[in-house]
Amino acid sequence: MFNTVALHKLSPLLMAPRPKPSRFRHLTETTWQSVAKKAKTMTTDSSLKDCFGKYADYLNDLNDKRERVVKASRDITMNSKKVIFQVHRIGKTNKDEVLEKAEKDLRAVRDQYVLRLVKELCGTDFWKLRRAYSPGVQEYVEAATFCKFCRTGTLLNLDEINATFLPLSDPSIEPFQINILDYLLGLADLTGELMRLAISRISDGELEFAEKICRFVRDIHRELTLVVPDMDDSYDMKTKMETMLQSVMKIENACFSVHVRGSEYIPLLGSSDPSYSLMGAPEIDL
Repeated sequence: MFNTVALHKLSPLLMAPRPKPSRFRHLTETTWQSVAKKAKTMTTDSSLKDCFGKYADYLNDLNDKRERVVKASRDITMNSKKVIFQVHRIGKTNKDEVLEKAEKDLRAVRDQYVLRLVKELCGTDFWKLRRAYSPGVQEYVEAATFCKFCRTGTLLNLDEINATFLPLSDPSIEPFQINILDYLLGLADLTGELMRLAISRISDGELEFAEKICRFVRDIHRELTLVVPDMDDSYDMKTKMETMLQSVMKIENACFSVHVRGSEYIPLLGSSDPSYSLMGAPEIDL
């Protein structure tokens, strides 16, 4: 009786269908696939994190370098302005002394501040940082060309400036060179300084020097008028061309006024130089 009842209770369990081997295989494969997918996802996330970490380090280094380049550019600008102020002290009797001091200061700017800029930019894609160092380079071009004109009456060209930068660079890497746009922008600023120099020379009675400056500035403006319309990145240049034209007109008006109304030009009437002539005529005895 007992055995019959026990067998009757166990019969449903004994008669239940056994799981098929294919189902176990399917469950096993699904489990391993999910594990492999999870491992692959973790690996991909790690590689992306490393990749973006490298990008972040690159951008941080670039931003730090840009800050150093901006600081070097400010130092070049400040000290180049001092050279320009030194040249403006030129007079009839102290030309050589003033220019020697200005040229010495200009060499100091190049050997100290430009050298620091070159060390930051050499061996890198320095064109990416052009906006950071362009103001200092333009001011240096202005000071260098200003000194050259006052010394020889000629223009310091781009190749001559870049040649002075070659000793500052490592010969094994690409040297730092000023591009044509920064050179032209600095040349445009030069005309403003020449206008101030011309006015001061007229006040000291050096009309011939002022007229020489007038012809030089007029030639620069005429040549750049032909070049600027064909320049791609010429917004800054077009703005400076308007200022350059104003400088040319100021010099021309000053020279014209002296020639037309020379008898009313008070500093010349009291000239003590017996060899000095006003408009080609000897001094008038009053």
